[in-house]
Amino acid sequence: MIAELVSSALGLALYLNTLSADFCYDDSRAIKTNQDLLPETPWTHIFYNDFWGTLLTHSGSHKSYRPLCTLSFRLNHAIGGLNPWSYHLVNVLLHAAVTGLFTNFSKILLGDGYWTFMAGLMFASHPIHTEAVAGIVGRADVGASFFFLLSLLCYMKHCSTRGSSARTWGWFLGTGMCAGCSMLWKEQGVTVLAVSAVYDVFVFHRLKMKQILPTIYKGKNLSLFLSISLLTFWGTSLLGARLYWMGNKPPSFSNSDNPAADSDSLLARTLTFFYLPTKNLWLLLCPDTLSFDWSMDAVPLLKTISDWRNLHTVAFYTGLLLLAYYGLKSPSIERECNGKFVTNGKQNANGHSCHSEVEYGNSEIKPSFASKVENGIRNNASQRTQLPSTENIVVLSLSLLIIPFVPATNLFFYVGFVIAERVLYIPSMGFCLLITVGARALYVKVQKRFLKSLIFYATAALIVFYGLKTAVRNGDWQNEEMLYRSGIKVNPAKAWGNLGNVLKSQSKISEAESAYRNALYYRSNMADMLYNLGLLLQENSRFAEALHYYKLAIGSRPTLASAYLNTGIILMNQGKTEEARRTFLKCSEIPDENLKDPHAHKSSVTSCLYNLGKLYHEQGHYEDALSVYKEAIQKMPRQFAPQSLYNMMGEAYMRLSMLPEAEHWYMESLRSKTDHIPAHLTYGKLLALTGRKSEAEKFFLKAIELDPTKGNCYMHYGQFLLEEARLIEAAEMAKKAAELDSTEFDVVFNAAHMLRQASLNEAAEKYYDLAARLRPNGEMRTTLLKARGKTPSNWS
Repeated sequence: MIAELVSSALGLALYLNTLSADFCYDDSRAIKTNQDLLPETPWTHIFYNDFWGTLLTHSGSHKSYRPLCTLSFRLNHAIGGLNPWSYHLVNVLLHAAVTGLFTNFSKILLGDGYWTFMAGLMFASHPIHTEAVAGIVGRADVGASFFFLLSLLCYMKHCSTRGSSARTWGWFLGTGMCAGCSMLWKEQGVTVLAVSAVYDVFVFHRLKMKQILPTIYKGKNLSLFLSISLLTFWGTSLLGARLYWMGNKPPSFSNSDNPAADSDSLLARTLTFFYLPTKNLWLLLCPDTLSFDWSMDAVPLLKTISDWRNLHTVAFYTGLLLLAYYGLKSPSIERECNGKFVTNGKQNANGHSCHSEVEYGNSEIKPSFASKVENGIRNNASQRTQLPSTENIVVLSLSLLIIPFVPATNLFFYVGFVIAERVLYIPSMGFCLLITVGARALYVKVQKRFLKSLIFYATAALIVFYGLKTAVRNGDWQNEEMLYRSGIKVNPAKAWGNLGNVLKSQSKISEAESAYRNALYYRSNMADMLYNLGLLLQENSRFAEALHYYKLAIGSRPTLASAYLNTGIILMNQGKTEEARRTFLKCSEIPDENLKDPHAHKSSVTSCLYNLGKLYHEQGHYEDALSVYKEAIQKMPRQFAPQSLYNMMGEAYMRLSMLPEAEHWYMESLRSKTDHIPAHLTYGKLLALTGRKSEAEKFFLKAIELDPTKGNCYMHYGQFLLEEARLIEAAEMAKKAAELDSTEFDVVFNAAHMLRQASLNEAAEKYYDLAARLRPNGEMRTTLLKARGKTPSNWS
């Protein structure tokens, strides 16, 4: 138990510096904007939506079905809202728990010696885990690993009690349930069933490859056959249910997510897919360079046989085959047990009784220990005191390393990434076991004490270096700016683009623009970056440049609704109403099929329809405006804030003198957002028009209370007071409005007009002059002269 506690404590201590970290990268979409986490969303939606909150059967769904992980996020949200501290705490505690379980699992294989400590400490400190633990969305991998290990440990208990205890099938039931839970945390969790089968066949029963078929053919060891058959049935059932639940369709990804999958060259796809496991193994062995994202050109495609990286591929698969051969080869009489060589079953120094394995001349199963086989079931009392041989552990380590990684190899279906460090969380268990058992085997084989010490301290030094790297890498996950800066070396296009978003949010406009341009330098066709740069330019009144980049973004991705939306807004503000109308209409017709984020797309389409309605409204086409507003309401997604849309519906009905309908929509606007100022003002006007003066005044005063710095609120209240012949109060409101919004022509002009009606001519003249300076063109001068009661000839 000491080994488990010490390893868990190290895993906890190394990640304490992540508790102060913010939400980073994918955390935003999975947590901050995920509607499934909100209390007003029925919790059952989690079981119909993917990890990002999109309906599983939607063509644009990621198909990542992880409801248990999403439920844990929802629980975090219910307790602590969007405070990232609690989310990070759960991740760290889960990692500590997984580390303890892995150490316990290692003890079953390696015994109570210091090699179990080595395996546990290596897993606790490995830097490849930083993305899974420090990044909150990595909880899917950590949670899946927790149940993965529970399932495997249950199956090991099932094997050890099979035939000698009635509880054996209870342990098997636990295996199945935990495997299902692991899969519902993350898809690869189901692979534990295959690892369990490997354990049963090659470790517990110590069969060799050539013995498997004769065993099945001759019906030997029926309990083994039954267990493997049940594992196969349960695994097939889980995979079939999951495929059915996600609509029997694989996910679709953009070419930047997995460039090899999108390549037209069969040779490039083949060479790259064979190379990627090599790159992943190198990250496990030497995690010196880590990145939050390995998409796009982070790993260039291997396009020719002459690419020198193919040598790495050959070396990797050669080494893998040699290890597999070593683990599956026929055993010799002499074998080692827990770090000591023993022969003919003599007891080792640690008190574990080990026996020889003998290769028999026939093909029947023979006992791997010096124990008899009765009815196809080995003497379990003897087995429980034995430790697997090095060959057995190598086989199990390779299965832990390879089988959970298989879903990420593009072998059965294309995945949405090139390399994902968090995917290596479960495979790293096999890696840590492999390194530990390899170090132990070398330690046993060498004779000189100096060499033994060298091997031991080299392994300990590796753990220390891993721990230092983990602590340093955690610092990169403190906030998004640090994370994206750390990824520039690996994936400059993605890192610079995301860094631009962070700098923009910090109001570092010139730095943000530079970051966007750097991103486009490395990858010029990124629609999101083109759009983001256009948005930055638009917000800084560089409209011509903004339109240029929006056009490029649409050219790169014709379904980018947000680019159409902002293009239409700029054109409308420039008075190009017909061009704006066509742009809004085109946007409204874009379907949401095969889009990565259909919710965001629907929000942009709704906003396009809203602005198109406003355009019709300003042109006096109120019925057309109403028709468009109704379409917007039909297409509106759950997360869209509808108060402005409802308010404009009320305005259109008001213009058409349909006052009951107008009142209904004003009330809907206030229900959706109780502090929506425009709805207070427009509803106040309606109440005044229908004779409910005292109610109207309350709404005007409430609008002022909500935002005392908004001149428009005082202006509307002043007009109400003017109509009520409360001239002095109206004049005060007019002055207040003009003082607060002294750069807004409409406010200043109306203030001057109200003051003139109140016979405060001197004050009115002051604001007429200010309005003239705000719009000094000739047509506006004539308007101002008429308002003053003058003609151009007597303008002073």
